[in-house]
Amino acid sequence: MLSGLNHLTLAVTDLNRSVGFYHDLLQLHLDATWDTGAYLSLPGLWLCLSLDLSRRPEPMAGYTHYAFSAAAADFAVQVECLRAAGVQEWRDNRSEGASFYFLDPDGHQLEIHVGDLVSRLQACRAKPYTGMKFYP
Repeated sequence: MLSGLNHLTLAVTDLNRSVGFYHDLLQLHLDATWDTGAYLSLPGLWLCLSLDLSRRPEPMAGYTHYAFSAAAADFAVQVECLRAAGVQEWRDNRSEGASFYFLDPDGHQLEIHVGDLVSRLQACRAKPYTGMKFYP
């Protein structure tokens, strides 16, 4: 039986650039580095960056993305910091809670989101998606 998400590994084309992006800009804790990788973390998240020179830096088509939590009081400052750093935005927010969708240097689709599953379900109960069902 699964007990949770263990870790997330992202293939990157320039390890130093990606460590700088995730550590310096997004402020994840840098736990370890080696010639072809790095471990970073946030509470509840273990992120591995793995050098993969076959990775193509274009963003993937579709909605698959990785979302980080942010406090409502910090959201606007974080977004302005990312925009000032020149990150590319890839989507507008269309759902409950403040969200900022952006790309990392290798085209991984990321999001900063204010809210959680509880707040999302509460908003959906008030205005359900087409065909939505809720379970106990």
